[in-house]
Amino acid sequence: MRVRALVVAVLLVPASPAGAELTLPPGFSAEVYVTGTGFDPAASRAARGLPSTSTLAVDHAGAVLLARTGRRYLGDEVDMLRLYRIPPGGARLAPGGEARYAWGPPLWNPQVSAGRAGRELFVTTFERDRLIGAVYRLHAGRAELFAGGTPPRGGTPLLVQPEGVAVDRSGRVYVADRQRGVVVRFDPSGRVLDARWASMTRPRVLAMDDADRLWVGSDGSADAPWQRTDGEIWRVGADGEARRVLRGPMPAGIALSPGGRLFVADRHAERILAVDAEGRAVEFARFTDGDAPRSLGFVPVTPDTRRAGIAGDLLVVTIRRGAWPVNEVVRISGPFDAPHE
Repeated sequence: MRVRALVVAVLLVPASPAGAELTLPPGFSAEVYVTGTGFDPAASRAARGLPSTSTLAVDHAGAVLLARTGRRYLGDEVDMLRLYRIPPGGARLAPGGEARYAWGPPLWNPQVSAGRAGRELFVTTFERDRLIGAVYRLHAGRAELFAGGTPPRGGTPLLVQPEGVAVDRSGRVYVADRQRGVVVRFDPSGRVLDARWASMTRPRVLAMDDADRLWVGSDGSADAPWQRTDGEIWRVGADGEARRVLRGPMPAGIALSPGGRLFVADRHAERILAVDAEGRAVEFARFTDGDAPRSLGFVPVTPDTRRAGIAGDLLVVTIRRGAWPVNEVVRISGPFDAPHE
């Protein structure tokens, strides 16, 4: 798979001179999908962006779930945070109307994931001081404990720092425990099938393809993902055999297109990569003004998302360096699964 050199510059917010710029291959377009104003009390009211958001998931109807996130790796976060639920079509949030998008209960350090074309939604959470993590399954805005949590007195926590979640075709659930360096496999009810189904250093983001191969983005030797060191991409077969296919890019997020191509948000290099099954990576998109991708996810192709006109599009959480608020969601449209010479 090859992607032609980037030649198209897209102004994401045409009405604002502060809008980010993104280069894309021919045939693709981009626009700001979710943003906000007025969240930084130290800036002008026109300052754009959302409160800190680290992960996104898209459900089968095209609604976007964004996980509000504090300073996850510094150990001093005291607020319990919630999810935003953005309906198809996007949104522009403001402090006075923020509550209408709040969804689900408040949790510590939430990270949101979707599986099986957005029909399965999960949130992971952990308490850094207690070294205890949990996975919740979301149903209509309610969070039901799926696995983990406080163990019986004298017991060992099942999960310490759960992060990404993926689901295979049979409904088995896979959870990356970054602190323990393992991927745990559960049955659909939350019963542990294998507490060390796959092992690698600091796994964080997961994606499951249609052949039940699990793709894993790990932080490698980095204590925190913003540190400048090599990240890794792993592929794990249905038998649990893990193989590292790429080393170098720091995978802030990974996602599989509806056709099965892997896209990687390389935060440090301010770009999005397309990676094939053998680990060959080509640059698909680049931010040219200091913004960088932080997380990404494809909109499932369903009757609902087709009616909304967003089926198969890529949604990207962007972060602006050295500024607050830092996050927006960008929508990229185009022929992701067509060959790009």
